[in-house]
Amino acid sequence: MPDHIITGFHAVEERVRRAAESGTAAGLSVQYGTTGPRVKKILELAKKAGIPAQATDDRALDALVQHLPPVARDHRGIVLIAAEENGTRGGVDFDQWVASCTDDSRRTVLLLDSITDPHNVGAILRSCDQFGADLVVMPQRRGMSDIASNEIIARASAGASSWVAVAVVTNLVRAAQQLKAAGFWLYGADAGGQSVQSVTFAQKTAIVMGSEGTGIARLLREQCDGAVSIPTCGKIDSLNVSVAAGVLLYERYRQGL
Repeated sequence: MPDHIITGFHAVEERVRRAAESGTAAGLSVQYGTTGPRVKKILELAKKAGIPAQATDDRALDALVQHLPPVARDHRGIVLIAAEENGTRGGVDFDQWVASCTDDSRRTVLLLDSITDPHNVGAILRSCDQFGADLVVMPQRRGMSDIASNEIIARASAGASSWVAVAVVTNLVRAAQQLKAAGFWLYGADAGGQSVQSVTFAQKTAIVMGSEGTGIARLLREQCDGAVSIPTCGKIDSLNVSVAAGVLLYERYRQGL
């Protein structure tokens, strides 16, 4: 598989920081041109993590990022190269993760159904990091498995994709059934659901987010134990899905304080 090229100060710095803290530097390398304060800080972190760094010029960096979507080509003088799929924390084995949930510890899972905009996924991962979600589950089909999407997700998440556990599954309905068997209560985000202000989330909670256009697919919606909504006062129909996910995750987090 081709390497991942990660750009953006936040995305690069957080991936390097995680490598330093967890010892996951294998397959990572840095190439840099300019040496401003942010770049110097990243290079110091890379040195501590044992990540090799090579000085180069902007022309070489431009060549490295030319295959990326336009928004990810602004390398700002430094790129992180991650062999294969070492660019994010993703790749959690869902079956193993669920099998480890044998106690009554508080856990929060977010299931993303047909959310295909990588900018939204990146923003959701940022909220997951800030509000303590334990796992994000995405479908392989119509998911974020292509390289271009992963680069945008890393950048849009401001580095949170390096910290949030992500599992890609072939069937979200089956994943929902496995979570329920493990004691999770599934809450589907729906404008017609119970107000989040009156919901007390279960100890093991899974929140299901659907696309803004079609919502949660019928078979997946049938797996939900309840529906939850966010009271609003605006003139348009609904919140952006990443904003809605952030609101629900915050309320889940707040109830645990």
